Amino acid sequence: MGRKKQPIPTLYCEITGIARKFPMSKNLPLTSRSLPIALLRARERVMGPIRGVLADAGVTEQQWRVLRVLQEEGPQEPTQIAERACLLLPSLTRILKKLEDKKLIFRQRDMNDRRRQIVEIGEDGLQVIHANLTEIMQLSENTRAALGPDKHDMLLDLLGELHDLEA
Repeated sequence: MGRKKQPIPTLYCEITGIARKFPMSKNLPLTSRSLPIALLRARERVMGPIRGVLADAGVTEQQWRVLRVLQEEGPQEPTQIAERACLLLPSLTRILKKLEDKKLIFRQRDMNDRRRQIVEIGEDGLQVIHANLTEIMQLSENTRAALGPDKHDMLLDLLGELHDLEA
């Protein structure tokens, strides 16, 4: 005697007028309790308003991250920038080209090792940060105020712990 099969739920789509069967999995968490989806939703909530400011400034969020890393940590190799700005190296190569074309950064060969390249933020790149920092800081402060300082700090601490977990 086998286990009785559960009927597959049928959902009706109001838009298409089509009823379809959707098998449910008992092991799969609801999207509202899925960490990857929750992180993406939170990221969009935070980045949405900031993305608008950056678009007005003529830079993408990825370009902004590169500029911020260089402004904060000084000249460095592309591999270090990719790691610190959370970018894949092939993507960073394209981003650096665009930033260089806009004269926001400049690249030069390492004098001791000609195979190495050092990237540095330029004056125009610093100006982009300076011109937009107040508005971006205000948007960040709005998020902090909405969460409350304690929850905001706790969230940052938990995300830091999550990042530091060994894969």
